[in-house]
Formats: sequence, C-alpha cells, structure tokens
Amino acid sequence: MRITCIGGGPAGLYFALLMKQQNPSHEVTVLERNQAGDTFGWGVVFSDQTLAAMRTADAQTADEILAAFNHWDDIDVHIKGRRMRSGGHGFCGIGRMHLLRILQTRCQALGVDLRFGCELQDDATIDADLIIAADGLNSRIRQKYAATFEPDIDLRQCRFVWLGTHRRFDTFTFDFQQTEWGWFQAHAYRFDEHTSTFIVEAPEEVWRAAGLEAMSKEEGIAFCERLFAKILGGHALHSNASHLRGSAQWIRFPRVVCKNWVHVRAPLASGAAPTPIVLMGDAAHTAHFSIGSGTKLALEDAIALAACIAEKPGDLTAALTHYVQTRAVEVLRIQNAARNSTEWFENVARHAQLAPEQFAYSLLTRSQRISHENLRLRDAGYVARFEQWLGERAGLPAEQAAVPPMFTPFTVRGLTLKNRVVVSPMAQYSCVDGLPGDYHLSHLGARALGGAGLVFAEMTCVSVDARITPGCPGLYTDEQGLAWARIVDFVHTHSSAKIAMQLGHAGAKGSTRPAWDGIDLPLETGNWSLMSASPQQYLDGVSQVSRAMGREDMDQVLADFRVAARRAAEAGFDWLELHCAHGYLLSSFISPLTNHRSDAYGGSLENRLRFPLEVFRAVREVWPEARPMSVRISAHDWVAGGTTPEDAVEIAAQFKAAGADVIDVSSGQVSKQERPVYGRMWQTPMSESIRNRVGIATMAVGAISEADHVNSIIASGRADLCAIARPHLANPAWTLFEAARIGYAGPVGLEWPRTYLSGKSPLERDFERQRAQAGAAAGAQEAALKAMGV
Repeated sequence: MRITCIGGGPAGLYFALLMKQQNPSHEVTVLERNQAGDTFGWGVVFSDQTLAAMRTADAQTADEILAAFNHWDDIDVHIKGRRMRSGGHGFCGIGRMHLLRILQTRCQALGVDLRFGCELQDDATIDADLIIAADGLNSRIRQKYAATFEPDIDLRQCRFVWLGTHRRFDTFTFDFQQTEWGWFQAHAYRFDEHTSTFIVEAPEEVWRAAGLEAMSKEEGIAFCERLFAKILGGHALHSNASHLRGSAQWIRFPRVVCKNWVHVRAPLASGAAPTPIVLMGDAAHTAHFSIGSGTKLALEDAIALAACIAEKPGDLTAALTHYVQTRAVEVLRIQNAARNSTEWFENVARHAQLAPEQFAYSLLTRSQRISHENLRLRDAGYVARFEQWLGERAGLPAEQAAVPPMFTPFTVRGLTLKNRVVVSPMAQYSCVDGLPGDYHLSHLGARALGGAGLVFAEMTCVSVDARITPGCPGLYTDEQGLAWARIVDFVHTHSSAKIAMQLGHAGAKGSTRPAWDGIDLPLETGNWSLMSASPQQYLDGVSQVSRAMGREDMDQVLADFRVAARRAAEAGFDWLELHCAHGYLLSSFISPLTNHRSDAYGGSLENRLRFPLEVFRAVREVWPEARPMSVRISAHDWVAGGTTPEDAVEIAAQFKAAGADVIDVSSGQVSKQERPVYGRMWQTPMSESIRNRVGIATMAVGAISEADHVNSIIASGRADLCAIARPHLANPAWTLFEAARIGYAGPVGLEWPRTYLSGKSPLERDFERQRAQAGAAAGAQEAALKAMGV
C-alpha cells in the first residue's frame, strides 16, 4: 500500500514504523509541519500495560523506550500539610522529545519517508491508498470532513499550564494548595535524570480571581513558584512554549469525541479508487492528562490498526471496519474514566472537605477504573491502614476496625445499621387489594436473612388510586398495616437487618399493568382516574391523561400520606422513605417537564418543591423522632429542559432543611424522551455531589453489582449507603455471597443465620481457591512482563 500519515507525533510515527515493519514494500510517508527537533511538551506517561503491548508490536522500539524510561510505583498526595502515599501503580515517564527521536530514528531505519516542515493545506494533493490523519487536537482534516466525523468538542472547566522543573520527583506527586481565591493543584512526575513535568491546574473562576489572566508568562510562572514553593524545594519552573505569550500558556482541556473515525474520500481521478482517511490519536479523541492517556491512546490506536490490517490482508475496508468496532469500545471506556477524573479535579473544593485520608483515597479511585480490591492488589498495606482508619471513624473499636468499608456500621438518629448494604425497593406487583401476603413475607424475609443491613419494601401506596398497578401494596387500611407488621416482626425476629417502608403515589403513571404484561401500559379494563401536578400523558397517545391537582386533592393526599406513615410506625418499620422520584406524583411537581402550573406550586424550583415539602413535613410530624427518614429523588431527568444534577443539589438541600436524614439518589423515569448515559455505578457521581456539597448522607443506586463497587463508593465518600436492586433478585444472600468472594469472614457487619452456617465454610473455601488461581495467573503475567523487560 501507499500510506501517508499526516502528523509526525507519536500516533503517526508509530503507525508508520509498524506498517513498514509489517511489509517493507509499503510506501509509507509521514508529513509533519514542524521541524524534527520542535516540541511543545515536557514528559509523557505510559502504564506498564501499554509498554507490554508495545513490546509485542515492535520489540526493538520498545527496548529503546524502556531504556530511557523513569519508572515509579508510588503516588504521593499532599494536602493540608499531610502526605499520603500508596504504591504499586506502575507508571513510566519519558521526555516527549526523547520519545519522538526514538520513533523518528526507528522510522528512518525502516525506510519511512519523513518530511518535516511540511505545512499541508489540503489532503487533495495526497495520492495514497490510506491516509492517517494524526494531525493533533486542532486537526484540519477533522475540520474539513466534520460532516462525516461529527466531532463533539467540550472545553472543560479548569485552566492548566504545562511546565517543567529540575526538581526530581521520585513519585507521581499531587500537591493541593488552598488560596484566598480557591484551590490550585499540581501534577508532577520525573521523566529523565534531570527534569520533571509540573502541571498546574485550577478552575476557571479561581484562575481569573487570582489575576492570572492579566499576568505575563513570567509573572504567571513566578506565581506558581511561590504557590508550590514547599514541594519545589527551591527549584524554578520553566516553560518551553516560546510561541505563547502571557496568559495564552494557560489553556482549557478540550474533550474530543468523534462519532465516526473514517471518511472515504472520492477518487482523485477517473478510474482511481476512493481513499479512506482515518483519524488517529488526538484528532479522533482526547483523554484528560490526569489519567495520562493521550500518548497511550495514540500508540494503542497505531498498534490496533496495524494489527487489523495484518489480520485482513488485501481487504482494507474490512480491516478498518474491524478496527473501529473494536477500538472505539476501549477508547470510550478510557474516555469515560478520563471524564470522571476530569470532573474530580474540577471539583477539588468539594473533595477537600473530606479528611486527608479519604481525600487521597477518593483521588486514587476517581476514574472508577481503580477499585478497592484493585488498590489492595497494588498496595495491601495502604488499604489495610485506610480500612483501620475508616472503621474507627465509623465507631468501631480499634481491635475490630480493619474491615472492608461495606461492613462498617452506619448510624442515623436512633438507628444503627450493621453494614452499608441496602436491598432496594423493587416493585413485585404481587398483592391483592393492596394486601402483602406470604409472597412478601418470603421475598423480604429471604433478603433480610441474606446479610444486608437494611431491606426496603417496594413502593407502598397511600390510597387505592395511588397504586401503579392493581398488584401494588398499600397502607391505606388497618388490615394492610397488620399484614406489614407480620413481615416486620419476621425480619426483626430472624435477622439483625432493619426494614424500611417507602411511601409513594403513582400519579400519572398509575392504573397500569404489571411490568411483565407491558410496562407502563394502561389496564385493559378497570382503570381509575389519575392526577398529577399538571395534565399529563406519560406515553403519548397511549396512557391515560391525568388531571391537574387542586387544593382539595392536595389536602387529601397530605392526609393519606400522614395516615400511611402512622400505620408504618405502628407496624414497627425502622425507616421511612418518601418517594419523590421517577415521575410519580410528588416527582411530577418537582420536574419542569411535568409541572406547568402557574400558581404557587409551579414555575421556579422553589415553587415546584412546595407541595413535596408539605408532604414531607406532614409525614415527619407523625413519624417517630428517633427513626430516620430518607427521600428518593430523580437527580437528573436526562432530557433537555428537565431537572439537572445542579437542581438536585438544591432539591436535596431543601429536604435536608425540612428534616430529611438521607437522600436516596436515583435519576430518570420522568419522561420517555430520556437519554441516560449508563455504565458502572453510573448514578454515583450525583450522589457524591449531593453528599459533599449539601452535607447530607446519601444512598447511591444504579449498576452497583459487586462488593468492590460498594467498598469503593463508601471508602471514597461518594455515598453512605449502597442500594442493590437486580443482584438481590438473582441472589437474596448477595451480601453473604460477596463477603465470601472478597475473603471477608466477619463477624463485624456480617451475620450468617445459624441455620445457614454449614454453607459458609464451603463457599469461602471455593472462593479462596478461585482467588489463589487468579493470583497465580497474575503472577505468571507479571513474570512474563518482567521477562520482556517491562
């Protein structure tokens, strides 16, 4: 093939040499607008995994890079006069210029045609079978064919400057400094024998308030030297961006996402073949420097595309299709992790409210790709010390404190939960006339025996017309109250779990069939009238149309909630939750998508919260003072014009002021137009925002499916409780099972029913064997990496 790479950075150079190595008859040209010795960066970072992939792709280049690398395992976090260190992270630093020289030399040795100082104005002058557009962040090729690539560029909220220093850092170092204007942070690491990269970052508003926008380049550098004087130890900071003046050296990170990576250019001449143009590296995607992935992504792009072409010789179209299908998935995962990391650094002021120990743990796990057990593999001593600290902070005596975070107790008002695992309220649609029976005794009783600290009953309705379906439970009759008391007594008698009641009203989402007969579809017969904040049809053209509530309706609903709460207290429930989420009645007042009122209950968020707060106060008045109350909210409607995570902070603050103890942070299900962004623990960031900005305990929900997830969330201060739904449907003893899986035998925070004890040891032994096998495999992999020089 005739291949032209536009851009002589790591992506273009590495792909060029890999293709020339793969087939010396390929004609490979690299066009770079700068000169060979030009560079505008300091050091770059790779992980050990990237080095291993490079070693497999081209051993000679990898060996040269490895010989020039500075390797470290430790991360230091400095804040408030404290230093926290953890090890086992496996990173390497190398000067960007050194890396480029290695790649350039290797290209030349293989016969790649390198052309420097080549300012390309138009790709139409390139006659090639394949064009690689590796022309960087401000890619002209991406811009020219934007209609195909569909780029989405998001300028992030922090300003940063890329500097260097002759202070030799022996660890990857984060330093956080609080100023009168706000927080600044430094990311520092050594990349050769004499020099370290030193990136200074601050939110835009902090940067402006400090006056950096008006400073010269030299004044800005001097400002950073004074701010980080202690960690710099008298060493100066330097800039190598001679082409920039004044505050222009401070930039905002652009997150680049392209819907498509391949554009097929029309033939240059009659009878010629069309030419695919492939975006690579920063032209195709960016990942924030805080996870060190820019160069990593570029090199791995090159490795992946070269491998796809080798696997499908003679069929470039198939190779490119396979490349995009496989590579895009991994890039998206890394970009999602980078987004989490970016947002963490944009909100340092929020995280800095945590104790230094928890602040450092939160930083280490910020991307959600590094979990609690992954940290333990990296540095067991660090995790053991942290667990001891966290356990003591949760109130455990020192001799019992070193337990996984999910097994620490949680106390609110007069109630103490034995651990942080909650069985989510999950609709079962299995009642007759709102009466819970043997099914509910079995369902909730089994999960109480399964080890969770708190078990929720499903949303229970405050009147017959408040039900979602005819199969939903109620608390609007004395008979229902007695039926619930039977279940509560069973839980209290046979387990150490606590049990919670969730009260709600379906509103416009009522009078529907059970989910298995058609979710949200109206009943075929026997429908009842619906009401909500404003007239609404949940499923356009399908659902019933609800009427707007009047004052008389509101007074009746207030009375219904009050009576149901009294019955819940009399039945012995330990905890009460008010359901204000998912488009049900109280949620319909909160969301602007469903509240179009023009009276005192519509318009501003303050007005839209008025009726839900009236209901909350009415319930809190009759609910025993010593028992906690939570509120479930939809923290994001996932629809333009709907409730946002910023609104959720104010919603939570208002409920806190009214007396709520915990916010149960869910999202969505308010509109069928929603477009959620799913993923592991996908709603947890909203929980963290509310918890640490409002100063109220939160419950995280959504794709939390492993002990590792729970441990990471609790340990990092992102939530105080984790509600687990679907995994508890598959395994009522999820908590006991997960404890055995991670090797925790108790007894703190974990109670096996004595009738089940004979099953405990075999389960633990089975998981112990699995962990041993996994450890042996990991050891073999590590030995293989060492044998390759990694």
